[in-house]
Amino acid sequence: MNRPKIGLALGSGSARGLAHIGVLKVLKQAGVPIDFVAGSSMGGFIGVLFANGIDPEMMENLAIHLKRKHLLDLTVPGFGFISGDKIKDLIYLLTHRKNLEQLKIPTAVVATDLLTGEKVVFKSGSVADAVRASISIPGVFTPVINERQILVDGGVVDRVPISTVREMGADIVIAVDVLPQINQPARIKNIVDVIMQSLEIMERRIFDQQLLSADVLIQPDVSEISPASFNRVEECVQKGEEAAKAELEKIRKLIW
Repeated sequence: MNRPKIGLALGSGSARGLAHIGVLKVLKQAGVPIDFVAGSSMGGFIGVLFANGIDPEMMENLAIHLKRKHLLDLTVPGFGFISGDKIKDLIYLLTHRKNLEQLKIPTAVVATDLLTGEKVVFKSGSVADAVRASISIPGVFTPVINERQILVDGGVVDRVPISTVREMGADIVIAVDVLPQINQPARIKNIVDVIMQSLEIMERRIFDQQLLSADVLIQPDVSEISPASFNRVEECVQKGEEAAKAELEKIRKLIW
């Protein structure tokens, strides 16, 4: 009997999205096959690396050893104060300058068009260009601008792209949402905190109902980790592992 096709929807969340690596580690160790991947923002970043065959343990080591100076390139504030060129170069390197259609697993990356407010789904073309658009946190990263669109973070319209991966052909959707479910008092220390907290409030209000459409919902408990805490890699990964292990039996029953 043919097994169902499995889709993985990885959500936005900045540093908290590093928990996706822990989820991937558990799924790989358990032999769970992944047929489709869709991701928003950090979920798109992690998703394309996985779809390109990069081992989750290697992702974790890379995240631990990368320094901010290798990722962040400040620019004169206009539409944002980080140009994003260094991150784009890193994606080029890690995905070998591939197009999305060349990845080992069919993958979609979600961004938002500021001009129309619509979701933009990349399924072909440059991996680096798609991810660069998807991670463009409004006010932090400069948007990706072309003749027809101004593209920003995919989490603005679809923080966990469940419907996208289902439309790709997934029979079963495993969704990973790293937005904290308990709305604890935020720690607001700078402009980045203001922007990130504003986005979280918006996303929480709009998309909670959509999460119910996933067959399996994995929600790592990263409420104590700031979206800007990229130095807490091991903690994020561990939280992802714990959450994935808690849902593993349900995943096995659905697949096998």
